[in-house]
Amino acid sequence: MAAPLTPPQNVDTPKGLALAVTAYVLWGFLPLYMKAMAHIGPVEIVAHRIIWSVPIAGLLLVALGRTKDLKAALRNPQMLGMACLTAALISVNWAIYVWAIASGNALDAALGYYINPLFSIALGAVLLREPLNRTQLLAVGLAALGVLVLVLEAGRLPWAALGLMVSWGFYAFFKRSLPIGPNQGFLLEVLILLIPALAYVTWLGASGAGHFGALAADSMLLAGAGVVTAVPLLVYANGAKLVRLSTMGILQYIAPTMIFITAVAVFGEHIDRGRMIAFPLIWAALVVYSIPMIRQIRAQA
Repeated sequence: MAAPLTPPQNVDTPKGLALAVTAYVLWGFLPLYMKAMAHIGPVEIVAHRIIWSVPIAGLLLVALGRTKDLKAALRNPQMLGMACLTAALISVNWAIYVWAIASGNALDAALGYYINPLFSIALGAVLLREPLNRTQLLAVGLAALGVLVLVLEAGRLPWAALGLMVSWGFYAFFKRSLPIGPNQGFLLEVLILLIPALAYVTWLGASGAGHFGALAADSMLLAGAGVVTAVPLLVYANGAKLVRLSTMGILQYIAPTMIFITAVAVFGEHIDRGRMIAFPLIWAALVVYSIPMIRQIRAQA
């Protein structure tokens, strides 16, 4: 009989914080890998991320001896339906992200993940009734002001950023509610996406438009996409249920900060006036919001 699952906690645990920080640092380096595949179509990259994630997640589940939980999930229509929803959300998020990096819009990707903590905090407050004190509300206000400056300076809605915000925000929310362990949940998601991914890659290969198998370098990059996809997402999934949703929201500033630095220092993307005003506001929000979180961790310790 499988051990009972630990329900999502509404407190921050040291283990959860460590796992969350590790996941976001790994995601911070991901643009470097994705940029190396900029000549490959986003959908093809996403398909290979799915395909090569399956054996990694599967081997981990076998090593942990938790395959029975996965079999039970496959026989549960309600759980399978929830997993289909999270699988759809993560695949959309991956596609938008890959396109943004490849097309020279890494700063938009950073913006999307900067906005997303606000969305996560809002979801936590509205749907989970997680309380926010005045200090935290001030932080949310500062970050919102920074985002508003970016939108006004650009003169248009940042669709890629908004797409990343919504897809990842709801993925994180529903992932917490998925009544299955995080490792089993991730494998279930990529298994659901495996058939369409294989079909698409097979069609590309038959039409001569696929990159896998054409050049050794491209084949290695596409196969390695499974590692850079599965490892941080599994780490994140294990940490997400051990901290508050609002805390996960503020920790997400780690990844976009690294993406921002990479976009400017490595990819040579331009920092306009709006970003010069907005990003300091967002950093101020991070500092303000982090103060009560650090106090809470000390009190728990």
